[in-house]
Amino acid sequence: MTATRPYQICSNCIMDTSDSNIVFDDKGWCDYCNNYHANILPNWHPNEQGMQELSRTIDEIKAHGKNRSHDCLIGVSGGVDSSYVTYIAKEKFGLRPLIFHVDAGWNSQQAVNNIEKLIDGLDLDLHTEVIDWLEMKDLQLAFFKAQVPHVDTPQDHAFFAALYNFAAKNGFKYILTGANYSTECVREPLEWHYHASDLKQLKDIHRRFGTRPLRTFPTADIFKFKLYYRFVKGVRVVKPLNHIPFIKEDAMQELVDKFGWQKYAHKHYESRFTRFYEGYWLPTKFGYDKRRAHFSSLILTGQLSRAEAIEKISKPAYDEATIAQDFEYISAKLGIEVSELQALMAGPNKTYRDYESRMPLIELGTKVMRTLGIQRAIIR
Repeated sequence: MTATRPYQICSNCIMDTSDSNIVFDDKGWCDYCNNYHANILPNWHPNEQGMQELSRTIDEIKAHGKNRSHDCLIGVSGGVDSSYVTYIAKEKFGLRPLIFHVDAGWNSQQAVNNIEKLIDGLDLDLHTEVIDWLEMKDLQLAFFKAQVPHVDTPQDHAFFAALYNFAAKNGFKYILTGANYSTECVREPLEWHYHASDLKQLKDIHRRFGTRPLRTFPTADIFKFKLYYRFVKGVRVVKPLNHIPFIKEDAMQELVDKFGWQKYAHKHYESRFTRFYEGYWLPTKFGYDKRRAHFSSLILTGQLSRAEAIEKISKPAYDEATIAQDFEYISAKLGIEVSELQALMAGPNKTYRDYESRMPLIELGTKVMRTLGIQRAIIR
């Protein structure tokens, strides 16, 4: 939040001036809400029309995989979105996915259990890529020392880079993801959560603060997977949840009933590190609460009332005892003292702008995608 700007919260959702670039209209609606009604809703068809569109893609996937052991690839974290896509891909669409999981060292036991239950319950094959922990730890510490909000970048980058690299190397033409408008139509501002795919920034922060070469850590620049993998290697991303009715609570309950899947306290909390980063690091150090974007998405899609969202956001993401446990756990995993992690919390705040990045090119690409109607959610 800027020092000169008076506080304001959207009258329709709960996004506020903690996003320093948010814009409000005369009735108090923010640009996220106006964009949703102008650009997303008219082009989003989670109904019979969407299912017809998706069916054509499903037929293409099956034709491509006719003589292969698997016809598509699905990256699974153990969270609700990727778990539900896995379930419907096999049970409702008759696909034969290979399930791909990246173990970056931060999985909760709950996430591991959920993945195992899906794999066993659906009789699927699982490929797990384990990130070298010494490299992961060094990169993770580098981001903490950089004092940026987006300390989750090492984990996120490992996830998407390993997935895309594996797909391109092994001839997979289709990657199914859990990305969706239903729970993600309001995207977090880049000042809260910068592009994990910006390899230039990752390397700059590691060069400044890291101590160990990243010899095996999976990397892929944003232009490699957006352009080279897409148009040269032919890797296509499919988002099934945008074509069918997807109500978060209903989907979770269906997974619970069918597989004994376990619910999480909040979105992305399948990772202990992400829980700490989103629930404590961001709001305490920077004043950014990603639940605002998550809840605002649910408000716009009719899954949560604004009053309920205001009630939820008024409470801390998790309790003091759990925060203390996570401080101990994360410090121990990173090989530092709790006092060192607390000192990093108290250090001078930085942003992605303080380090090298490909932001000018990314902004240009985003404008092109919005012009072509490929990117409809606001990303800034």
